[in-house]
Amino acid sequence: MESIININLISEVHKVLELQSPQHPLISIFSTSDNPNVEVHNGKYRVNLYMISLKTMKSCEMLYGRNSYDYQEGTLIYTAPGQVISFEAGQENSVEKEEGWTIVFHPDLIRHSNLAHTISKYLFFDYGTHEALHVSEKEKRILLELINNIKREISDNIDKHSQELININLESLLKYSNRFYDRQFYTRTNLNKGYLVRFEKFLKDYFASGLLINQGLPTVQQCGEALNMSGYYLSDLLKVETGKSTKEHITLYMVEQAKTKLLGSNSSVSEIAFDFGFEYPQHFSKLFKSKTGYSPTEYRTLN
Repeated sequence: MESIININLISEVHKVLELQSPQHPLISIFSTSDNPNVEVHNGKYRVNLYMISLKTMKSCEMLYGRNSYDYQEGTLIYTAPGQVISFEAGQENSVEKEEGWTIVFHPDLIRHSNLAHTISKYLFFDYGTHEALHVSEKEKRILLELINNIKREISDNIDKHSQELININLESLLKYSNRFYDRQFYTRTNLNKGYLVRFEKFLKDYFASGLLINQGLPTVQQCGEALNMSGYYLSDLLKVETGKSTKEHITLYMVEQAKTKLLGSNSSVSEIAFDFGFEYPQHFSKLFKSKTGYSPTEYRTLN
């Protein structure tokens, strides 16, 4: 089995890329100009750091499933601590030869800042690589300005204000990324409607398959995998298109199916709960009431 190389420190990133020692122990920004001949050796790396990379389309060898309405100027990839990045034989492992930058930062950098409490809401850190963000030239300039602000704070004399200003710019970068992802969801609206149809078909097939009794309700991740995307990406897509998350869609679909069973059969509430994969009927009843305002028994009696 191929071993995985763990990268826990900013200095270890610089060592792997054969860059000079970092100017700051918890954050670094580098680009082609830092070392135009740098290459990443084949292997698997578990990077226990946050990483954001802008790649130009010309130099990017990965496939992102772009459509004609996506921006072509650049692609942003976000990875959270603990994710494994693979470089395999035959791939072009050189850092991009044209425009591009990468920022890596240690979780300790934001530990005492507001960003520590909000970074979990930026779900794009858990998107798949084929769900990357495609940015326009204007959007790239906005992000580059924030990157340059951080660079200045790293390279200038570090003082008691440096870390706060770095974190403020980092948070702004993530907020703009969130805005640009929302824009991408909207520009892909025709494609997204196709995903909605496929998602609804998946729910229908899953509920009709008998899997509920043994496996329970489908998970967000299962739904995403059925559509060849991450569960996080599917949830964000559905929120933009429908205002509801994947989990909400699953629950509402179950409630509608439960209504049909309550009114169209003589099965007890406990039997219906079991059919939907609930080990404890009271959990089913509580969920049903939270969505309808009535317990299953009350709903059956009233109708």
